[in-house]
Amino acid sequence: MKLKLKFLLALLAAFALVVAACGNDDDDGGATSAPDGAEVDINAILAADLSNCADAPTGDPIRVGMAMDFSDVVGFVDIPGSKLVPFIAEKVNCTGGIFGSPVEVRVAEVGDDAVLATQELLDWGAHFLIGPPFADFALPILQTTEGQVPLFVAASTEPTLADASNNSFLVTFDDFGMSGAAAQWAWDQGITRAIVFTEGAGIPYTGINPDAFMAKFEELGGDVVSVQSYVWAVDTDFSAQVNEIAGISQNNEVVFSAALGFQVTALRGQLEGQGLDGLTYIGTDALDATGIQFEDNNEGIAHTPHTSIAPGDRIDTMLADYEAAKGEALESRGFMALYVDSMFLGIQGILDCGCTDPADIGSAVAQIQGFQGLTGEITFAGTNGIPPKAVPINRIVNGVDTLVDTIG
Repeated sequence: MKLKLKFLLALLAAFALVVAACGNDDDDGGATSAPDGAEVDINAILAADLSNCADAPTGDPIRVGMAMDFSDVVGFVDIPGSKLVPFIAEKVNCTGGIFGSPVEVRVAEVGDDAVLATQELLDWGAHFLIGPPFADFALPILQTTEGQVPLFVAASTEPTLADASNNSFLVTFDDFGMSGAAAQWAWDQGITRAIVFTEGAGIPYTGINPDAFMAKFEELGGDVVSVQSYVWAVDTDFSAQVNEIAGISQNNEVVFSAALGFQVTALRGQLEGQGLDGLTYIGTDALDATGIQFEDNNEGIAHTPHTSIAPGDRIDTMLADYEAAKGEALESRGFMALYVDSMFLGIQGILDCGCTDPADIGSAVAQIQGFQGLTGEITFAGTNGIPPKAVPINRIVNGVDTLVDTIG
């Protein structure tokens, strides 16, 4: 599907930009010029003072569509993400826009009909989309775009959602990178035995992450001594599993799962009730998303967040600016920069190709290399849409969520 739009790039500082008409029936497909090597100036955008803006940009807009899942399953990331991106677009426009073009953001809730929400955004003229993290809604979005509009599945680690040939991109590491890093970290601590909780081999997220952990841990020379089943986001009574573990544990294993924060601390308490107080616990980004930092009995628990936020760094400052401007603190802080990076990557694709046709933008995104985003360096060139990013390892140390290692 080709979106037709006339897109003008204005003057920036001393650069005189050559503007080429696009989007009509007689043109060459929508080429337009930007300064060679033009990049999104993230620092300038974040520093923008909304009470003291430059003249409002007057060019044709860059349109960012957000197809978001506000359900109980995913709303904890998509809801705050859909609030933050429009705020950062305000800051973009406060700096004068992207070479004179304003950035517009429209949010459509996928609800029970991801196809309808996606079509609404396409009819609006979205140049690229930011989508929800799970396949239930992301796949219908891809079916609707027919691979012609770039989709950034911002908070997803699901490898099946990445396909550069279909203009679908992860913005972070995938399940294999995340859980492989967790296994490497445990091995580096001198731990040679593992206890793993899974919902079943091959099950998206709750099975694939344990699969990846076990594969890497055994590759390193470790021994998976127990594999236990559970129900994700539901189980808090692990008495049957704990009784079995107590019979084989040497009280020196690592315990891994993709479980939620309250589940891991419940499991830990029950294992400690059996005298198993020497175990090490590490989990996935689900622990960051569900507030392991605030759970009781969390000391020493490790996890793999997408960003390790330090006081006063760019992400911390961005979130503080949002809170000051909007009067509310955003939840799922560690995920928020992924949504903003999604917008910046789409804009960078437009700058790189000098075009506004979504399919051409997608081709340019697929060639991005060394993009210095808020969440780290992002490269898509030579990949299938999964950037080879390093994985932070955070651990609760003296009650504080602390970066203790970076793997990869």
